Amino acid sequence: MYIGGVRQKRVAILLFLAPAVVALVLFYLLPIATSLVLSLLEYDPLRPVSDIKFVGLRNFIDYFKYQDMRDQYLHVLYYIGLYIPLVLATSVLEAMLLNRTFKAKTLYKVLLYLPVISSWVAVALIWRWLLHGEYGIINIMLRTIGIQGPSWLHNKSWAMPGVVMAAVWKDTGYYALIVLAALKGIDRNYYEAARIDGASAIKQFRFITLPLVSPTIFLLLVINIIAGFQVFESIYVMTEGGPAGATRVPVEQVYRNAFTYYKMGYASAIAWVLGIVIIIATIIQFRFEKLWVSYES
Repeated sequence: MYIGGVRQKRVAILLFLAPAVVALVLFYLLPIATSLVLSLLEYDPLRPVSDIKFVGLRNFIDYFKYQDMRDQYLHVLYYIGLYIPLVLATSVLEAMLLNRTFKAKTLYKVLLYLPVISSWVAVALIWRWLLHGEYGIINIMLRTIGIQGPSWLHNKSWAMPGVVMAAVWKDTGYYALIVLAALKGIDRNYYEAARIDGASAIKQFRFITLPLVSPTIFLLLVINIIAGFQVFESIYVMTEGGPAGATRVPVEQVYRNAFTYYKMGYASAIAWVLGIVIIIATIIQFRFEKLWVSYES
């Protein structure tokens, strides 16, 4: 379709952009602005509007004084510390496997991706059964080799590793396909030259594969750290923040304060603190990007 004239082109551009801009304003910018306003109020949606009080920064001060705030962020850092290495390692290994040619490769891809498209609630319920202390398949398998498995989700030390196992199982397929796309973009001549020079498979992986997929790994690292700080569904369904608060995380507290205690202002303040922490963590990652990410092709 030909559009002549500068003015007509500008009108056409505005018309095409309008749906995206309206959606951005309504579903992103407006809720963000609303949550900022709410964080400065004492607001209970079940009480009359006349009871709304402006409290300034009191919600933020109360949250910083809350003794469990430190534990919430330690729990989420513990989750990230377990989840990130496991999901990156399994994603790279799966991608390298899928980059080879073997029988039933398509079927394997489908099976690998099934957890990704499954509901987190369904996955969490399945893993609650798998991690059952007495009747769970994982502990039954451990008992066959003489190991007495823990009561995973009812043990303060093992609840978070149990949640991480479920998350890695669900997410690996998605990230493996992203890494696979990066592997497909590597020129095979690099490997041919390395083999001629006598480089082993390990050296090829270390000096060719890893540097050339490092931008993709960096992308996954940023995405997963942001997602790690926002972990909620798996923890809420599998442990509800327990046992004894061992898996309590910031987003779970946002949900609990907003929809159980109806402290919308306090919940908004927690969300804003979390958002600032995520921004700081992302900036730190980009500061160190040049130290290990290679964009040479």
